[in-house]
Amino acid sequence: MNLSARIATELRGDRVIWAIVVLLAIISMVSVFSSASSLAYVERDGEVGYYLMKHGLILGFGIVVIYICHLLAYTKFSRWAPGLLVVAFALLLVTLWLGVDINNAKRWLKIPIIGLTFQSSDFAKLALIIFVARSIGSKQDVIKDFKEAFLPIIAPIIGICMLIAVNDLSSALMLFLICMLMMVVGRVAIQYIVMLVLLGICAFSLMVMIGARYPHLIPRASTWEKRIETYFNPERASTDDRYQITKAQIAMANGGLIGVGPGNSTQRNYVPSAHADFIYSIIVEEYGVVGGIAVISLYVLLFFRIVRLVTRSSKAFGAMVAFGIGMALLLQAFFNIAVNLDLLPITGLTLPLISMGGTSLLFTCVSFGIILSVSKYIEAVTADAT
Repeated sequence: MNLSARIATELRGDRVIWAIVVLLAIISMVSVFSSASSLAYVERDGEVGYYLMKHGLILGFGIVVIYICHLLAYTKFSRWAPGLLVVAFALLLVTLWLGVDINNAKRWLKIPIIGLTFQSSDFAKLALIIFVARSIGSKQDVIKDFKEAFLPIIAPIIGICMLIAVNDLSSALMLFLICMLMMVVGRVAIQYIVMLVLLGICAFSLMVMIGARYPHLIPRASTWEKRIETYFNPERASTDDRYQITKAQIAMANGGLIGVGPGNSTQRNYVPSAHADFIYSIIVEEYGVVGGIAVISLYVLLFFRIVRLVTRSSKAFGAMVAFGIGMALLLQAFFNIAVNLDLLPITGLTLPLISMGGTSLLFTCVSFGIILSVSKYIEAVTADAT
């Protein structure tokens, strides 16, 4: 058996999604090396390849995670959903109490002995999406009922999103939006969803007002207010408040149509989080508008493949979990790129499977693995039918 045949046998599921994973991983390695090499030179005594090696190891392990998850029957995640949700609540509560405080935000938990830190919200987002998919799938017979379907679905959504919002509002809002979209697709009564969205807007406004008046209760409220004010009134914003966006805009302007070439970025030394939140601006600087459109095209192609999975799935849970996780990846990519283009306020969200990351990258890989598991099942059913 030749290599291509062996790969085709081992890698089941949607081949196009596998190709997207590989292409995003390649873009990630090249972009992280370029964007983080100067940082590595300064912080690691001239070892310009330090972050590339570190990222490469994590990304390589992540690909293994994708492979393992795609081998699992996706229905296993449905059975694990209640337990995963309980763990998510526990981790978020522990993070509020014992989390590592960085920039007035307790988003990270530090694992004893090994010293590894991770964002509990990454686990919670995935756990909640799986749980909501399970709930919608199992309650299709009573999906329009307020007491039997809406309340059991919405209770954990509110709980998880509120716990995340304390220190990571952008992630909480994105997760809330994803869950609302899942409920719409899952045929939950639209009047209940509209009511919930209105309540969510009121709750957000109330949190901002409380934070402004009592900053010790919600320390991050001042950051939210400043970012929103900076976005809507850029002429009033200070140079420091606009620094990240300004440098990202300069980087992309330098890129022009075809870019300055791989490794030739000049703004990587000035753009904050050039290897993470603002890696897209470095990609555009080095590969131009053409490179930027190519990255967007991969995510757009992923969107259409997700839609294809949802419409072909014979099981409600499979359709909903693929839709929910797919929307999480795509909305995160959209928000990240929109921030780089100054179309949205700064969110702190990374570019899925491209930005340098640790456990967040691994949770992204788990997400891709679950999607591929669903596609593997659909392919098997289609093959049996023929």
